[in-house]
Amino acid sequence: MPITIKSPHEIELMRTAGQLLAKVHYELGKELKEGMTTKEIDRLGEEMIRSYGCIPNFLNYNGYPASICVSVNNEVVHGIPSEKRRIKNGDIVSLDAGLIYKGYHSDAARTHGIGEVSEEARKLMDVTKESFFEGIKNAKPGKHLVDIARGIQTCAEKNHFSVVRDLTGHGIGTSLHEAPEIPNFVRRKRGVRLQPGMTLAIEPMINAGAYDVWWMDDDWTVVTRDGKLSAHYENTIVITEDGCEILTMHPEEQESIL
Repeated sequence: MPITIKSPHEIELMRTAGQLLAKVHYELGKELKEGMTTKEIDRLGEEMIRSYGCIPNFLNYNGYPASICVSVNNEVVHGIPSEKRRIKNGDIVSLDAGLIYKGYHSDAARTHGIGEVSEEARKLMDVTKESFFEGIKNAKPGKHLVDIARGIQTCAEKNHFSVVRDLTGHGIGTSLHEAPEIPNFVRRKRGVRLQPGMTLAIEPMINAGAYDVWWMDDDWTVVTRDGKLSAHYENTIVITEDGCEILTMHPEEQESIL
């Protein structure tokens, strides 16, 4: 599959898709509380997506049965929401969500702490987010995908965490998953050279223990093999003439970073 370079019009549509998804993540994050079922979180997220006139792009994607991936504690990604699963004080909850606006996709993930979380959990969430920003320092024309990966991996490992190897980021546009595959760790191949108009979903998945993972019997939920915590942070970005623009960042979240 060739890598698509988006036109200014396409980028504007993806910018709107990203802004709407940023609102969903921001609003949904504020609603999380002890005792909610993961299915309640999914229903609320889907309602928010549809309230903006958009379509949840995860729902029925390759058979996935929900609109929001809700992954708790040692679940890395793709947790399936359930009426039987309630989030508890001290849990960390990763929400991965996307939507379609006028035929264009956005994709983003955030990990939230519920109530009083452990010091390790807080550090893991902070470092996972930090690793994203270290990675995108190299998201600019002339750099290669490996430069983004190196920033992510260096940040995670200097904090004594590990980067999941079996899952990657991806291109995004009129399809949820487009070329190229975007690893969060350094491979021997440099990967493609970045150029303006590329739209990419960069998504560090960082484990508190080893990077090895299992797929559960539902064929979706990915968990750490050692049972330790995992966190996920993702944004859709576009490569610009002199760097990149994050398309899925809420203004208030942006202010907290500056």
